[in-house]
This record gives sequence, structure tokens and C-alpha cells, in this order.
Amino acid sequence: MTREPVYTAAIGAGRAMFAALSVRRTIRGAQHLPDTGGAVIAMTHFGYLEFALVEWATWSHNRRRIRFMAKQSVFEKPVVRWLMRSMRHIPVNMKAGADAFAAAATALRRGELIGVFPEAGVSASFTIRDFKTGAVRLAAQAGVPVIPVAVWGGHRLLTKNRKIRLRERLGIPVHFAFGEPMLVSPDDDPAVATARLKAEMERLLSELQASYPEDGAGQWWQPRELGGTAPTPEEAAAADAAREARREAARARAAKAASKQRG
Repeated sequence: MTREPVYTAAIGAGRAMFAALSVRRTIRGAQHLPDTGGAVIAMTHFGYLEFALVEWATWSHNRRRIRFMAKQSVFEKPVVRWLMRSMRHIPVNMKAGADAFAAAATALRRGELIGVFPEAGVSASFTIRDFKTGAVRLAAQAGVPVIPVAVWGGHRLLTKNRKIRLRERLGIPVHFAFGEPMLVSPDDDPAVATARLKAEMERLLSELQASYPEDGAGQWWQPRELGGTAPTPEEAAAADAAREARREAARARAAKAASKQRG
């Protein structure tokens, strides 16, 4: 394994942070992570720290690094851009992702692990949303398996639309389930293969929720369908649409102001 001091330092910082928070980690199915060769690591996405949590679990198992596909906006600040590129993560333009797809496929053929969130955004309802087909198309093109991963509890550390006090983050149980490798052929229908991946991740998630050691009844972090007070999928989707509309309006105002200045 080649030395990557920046990534090694980032893993160390993450481990120190989770240790300071006394995160109680339980991992199932880590044997499904390949020790060598490429694979697409497809993860649930309920909070902002799944990438670090899954890397932590992977590193603990076999010392492998995951190259994550992340939104282009994450790379816009100079220091963050340097860190992300030093760790060989891949920027994704959400409206034109061909370059990112090609870069990820090349990395997979080179034997890398590529981390993706098939939902393409945090689910504020804490239920699995519809998947994009990119994960299975990547795996099929590169000739590698997809490893489905469910994480439950990580959203209690940091998530969308919720201010979490420090004391609420202490001693949180975070449970992981790594599923069996899923093989995808170039001849497979991407929609059908994606539905199969989603069903497996829903199964893994359901098992984690059923065995979770804390009662989520009446809690903000529990899905409404399981007795919690999280937004329903419909409420979360409406809030996301309203937020995007505000952002588009802000971008339009900024563009208009810039155009006036140039004029």
C-alpha cells in the first residue's frame, strides 16, 4: 500500500473525533469488503458523516481507503479542494457528471474502492429515497462488484435541518451492515439492478433498526413510520424542493447583479 500522509492524517483525525464523542460502533458483514481490487461502496445517506464513518469501519477492517464521489461545491474552497484532491476524492457536477463517472470508472479498474451515495443527497426523513442508477452502471462498466452498506445512528451526530447539541452527540450507538457483493453485468438493465440494490440496502437497514439498542419512539432521529417524529418522505421532499427554489432564486439574483456590474 502506497503512503498517503494526508489521507492517513484525516483518518486519524476522524478516529480521534469519534473516540472523543464515545461513539459506540457495531459492525456486521465487514468480511464482504474486498481486501484487494476495485468495488463500488454504495451507502445510505441520512447525515453528513457517513463517508467518515464508513471509511473508519473499512480502515479498521483491512486498512483500505475509499475514494468518495462528492458534489463539486465541496471542492470550491481552496483548502478543502486541496485536501479532497490530496485524498483523490472525485468532484461531481450534478448537472453534467460524465467526467466524474469516467474518473471513477478508471479508478475502479485501477483497483480502488469508490464510495457513492445512490440517493444523491441526504434523506431528511431517515428513510431510503429513490436511487440514481450511477452505482450499478459504474460497477458494470468497470467490471467490479457493488458492496451495499447501511449505517444507522450516524445521523444523530450531524444531519440536515437539525442543530444537535454536543451532549446529544456523546455515546451515540452507530451500527453498520455491509452486505454481500452484488455483481452487475453490462447486459443487466440498470433500473432493475438498481432496484435490487435498493431492496438489499432497505433489508440491511431494517435489520439495523430492529436491533438498535435505543428506543426511537417520539425521537427526532426516528422515521415517522417507526414511531419517531422525523419528517415524512413527502414533507422532506417538499422542504428540499423549497430550499432548491430559494437557491435558484439567489443564483439568479447574483447573476443579474453581476451582469449589471459588467454593463
